[in-house]
Amino acid sequence: MEIILLERIPKLGLVGDNVRVKPGYARNYLFPQQKALKNTAENRRVFEERKIELEARDLQRKEEAEATADKLRDREFVIIRSASDTGSLYGSVAKKDIAQAASEQQLSVGKEQLDLERPIKQLGSHPIEIMLHPEVAVTIHVIVARTDREAKKLMRPTESEKSETEEGEEDSVSADAEAEPSEAFS
Repeated sequence: MEIILLERIPKLGLVGDNVRVKPGYARNYLFPQQKALKNTAENRRVFEERKIELEARDLQRKEEAEATADKLRDREFVIIRSASDTGSLYGSVAKKDIAQAASEQQLSVGKEQLDLERPIKQLGSHPIEIMLHPEVAVTIHVIVARTDREAKKLMRPTESEKSETEEGEEDSVSADAEAEPSEAFS
């Protein structure tokens, strides 16, 4: 079936492209979501009238996605689950669990935006990509742990914690350097 795209769709095309798709995909997904029109003379005319509006709407969505990406970039979301001694979860962490963890922090992430091939079934820190717009993607980290204490151990240090750690290491190195010569002369 020949269609006209009303928005950019990854791996399919850009706004205004005429593409061929399977009829079921068009009927069941693209048409109800108002992402495409059937390629007819009347619809081509309608598209040409709305082209500027559609491109402006796409640009606005991209800007909103970039603003959201700045809020989400390198964020960590903690999900507490029970697990065996080997680290295998009793159950799993799915897209809806990650979306719920984000909403608890007042961040809007739809489960359809998450790039999670299969549910998480192990403890640890898992990088997850979020497609906020066909041109805007951001990576978050989902930390799956048994307790909050365990989760804090898995979290990456913040910039202030990194600088404190580096200062502490420099102090211990200089203290060791000072201690060695005095021992050598005794």
